[in-house]
Order: sequence, then C-alpha cells, then structure tokens
Amino acid sequence: MSTIDFLRQYRVFGFAIFDLAVSFLGFALLASPLSSFFARFGIMIPRKNWLFLTLPIGILVHLIFWKITPMTREFLDLNRFYALKIVITTLLVLGLSGIKIAKR
Repeated sequence: MSTIDFLRQYRVFGFAIFDLAVSFLGFALLASPLSSFFARFGIMIPRKNWLFLTLPIGILVHLIFWKITPMTREFLDLNRFYALKIVITTLLVLGLSGIKIAKR
C-alpha cells in the first residue's frame, strides 16, 4: 500500500479526509494569487470566499474532466444525498456573496 493510499483510507461520511484537507490547503495557498489575478479585471474576491468555493469548484472541475468522484456522483444523484446538496449550495452562495465587481 502506497503512502497516498494509506492516507486516503481515513474517511468521514465516505469522503477521504486527506483529499478534503489537501483541497482546502491548496485553495488557501492559491487564494492570494487568484485574488490578485481577478483584481486586475476589477473582480474583488476575498480570501475566505475562495475557501467557501473550494468544494463547488472541485465538483465543477471534476465534471469538466469527466472524473466522477464519490462526492460528484452523490451531488448529481437526484433522489438522495440532500444534505450534501444543501452544503454545496450553501458554500456556493457564501462564496459568491462576498465578490464585488469594481466599476470602471
């Protein structure tokens, strides 16, 4: 068993804790450069909003590349997993709510 497989075996609600932690850590590290990039175009995105948008963006990227993960599969299931849908939708609303577009 490789180190990554070992780390990914620990789960909460069926999702690998390691994957979630790496996703949030990655966005925490990329938040400042991403905010600076979007600020050039007059879009102000606070750092905390990137953290709120981590899971919704992750699901979107997995859909674009057709890499269906357990979270993506559960989010797309129309008949079950309503709690996950509520959490992802809430994170999306919180993430988009603090974004400001500067008038030029």
